[in-house]
Order: sequence, then C-alpha cells, then structure tokens
Amino acid sequence: MSAPHTSHGASQAASATPDSLRVERDGSILTLTINRPQRRNALDVATYLALAEQLRQATADATLSAVILTGAGEHFTAGNDLRDFQGGRPAGDSAGMTFLRALIATDLPVIAAVEGYAIGIGVTLLQHCDFVYAGRTATLRIPFVALGLCPEGASSLLLPRLAGARKAAQWLLQGKAFGADEAMQAGLATAVTEPGQALAAARATAADLAAQPRSALRLTKAMLKRADRDAINETLDFEAAQFRARLHTQEAQEAFARFLNK
Repeated sequence: MSAPHTSHGASQAASATPDSLRVERDGSILTLTINRPQRRNALDVATYLALAEQLRQATADATLSAVILTGAGEHFTAGNDLRDFQGGRPAGDSAGMTFLRALIATDLPVIAAVEGYAIGIGVTLLQHCDFVYAGRTATLRIPFVALGLCPEGASSLLLPRLAGARKAAQWLLQGKAFGADEAMQAGLATAVTEPGQALAAARATAADLAAQPRSALRLTKAMLKRADRDAINETLDFEAAQFRARLHTQEAQEAFARFLNK
C-alpha cells in the first residue's frame, strides 16, 4: 500500500484525492485539511471517502507518528453537506460512517485544530481525537434534533462520559451552541488558543509525538481505546440505523428543505 503523499509530490494512490481534501506530510506527521472553504468546509461524500482512505493508508504506514485534522480558511467544518441528506439514504454504511470507522480504528494519535464553525459531525468526530485545540472564537454545535435527526458517531455513549449528563443534554437535546472555553471545561477540547493559533498548537503537539518511540506511541494509543472499542462500535451501529431511518422521515426532510431554502 502506498504511503500518503507529501507536500513535495503525490503518490500514485493519493493522486486521486479530490481537491476538497489537502494532504501534506512533514516527516512522520500527516496533515489532512478539509478544503471546501466556499461551503464552510461542509463534508460531502467525496471528502468523507478521501478522509477515510487517507486514514487507512496512514494507519498502515509504520513510519507515521501523528495525524492532524483541520479546515481550510476560517472554519473547521460546518458538518455534513445537507444536500447529501435530501431523499434519505440507502442501506449500508454512509460515506460519513466510513470515515468515522476509519477514525475510530486508527492507532495513530489524531490531533484536531478547530477554528470558526464546528457543527454536527464537526463536533462528534472530536470525541475520537486524542488532542483537540480550539481557537477562542470557535463556535461548536450539534443540531441533530433541530434537523429531525438523532446523535451519531457514538455521541449518545461518549458525550455523557466526556462532558457529563447535564452538558450532553444541553448539547444534544437542545442543540445549544457553545464556545471553545466551554468545550475545554467539559473535556471536549484539550486547550483553547488565541484565534488563528489552533493549527500551530496542533503542530507543536504533533512534533512532540513524533519525537517519541513510534511503536510504543501507537501501542499506547491502541491500549487507551481497547476497553471501550466494543461498546463504541455497538453504539455506532445502533445510532447509524436510527439516523438512517430518521433521514426518511417527513420532519427531517422538511427541516433540510427549510435550511437549504434560507
């Protein structure tokens, strides 16, 4: 399997990566940048699948030490491109689920650098990252209920554990927006940075990880995740089935139409 490509040249496998994902390698650090700034980095099918493929390749590459996830321009990601939700979804894993499974399965430390908007899956994916740096002016929100949907990404299991039952109720049931300071106080973010400095903080942590013995680093990441792996995957499957059913409901389709007609 080919290693992910570098900023100095693309491998054959990575040459098919869409423009919506920038892939850069610096030594043993891989940076994946969601590159749809005109859509506030909303994730479409092609971008999800490209992210999943890059994570799988990175996991198979024993010379890598860390992965950074970030967004181009002013925002991390505005979540799933709602145009992909219109009309429901066929059976089987969605592109978003394919990405989440690859993120959950990797034994590489994953570091998120969050600026601007982190909406929907832009928040829930953070639960599966090992380090999260958020710019002070970032806005996070999980608006699934408002869209006629339900939690995904094992959020119904992990968010109460991480942030507590009361905070999880505010974020999931009410869909309340929250900032970087609240995310850090609740345990969702590692640290708050000055605006525009989240990526620099992520790179500093990645450099520290790259200086560690690589196999010990990756084994320790795997050990940290081992005890919860079965529960996470079972919850992921249950939520995905409910989410797929919700996509076909009238209230969800009407909510998407209202949002897209704004």
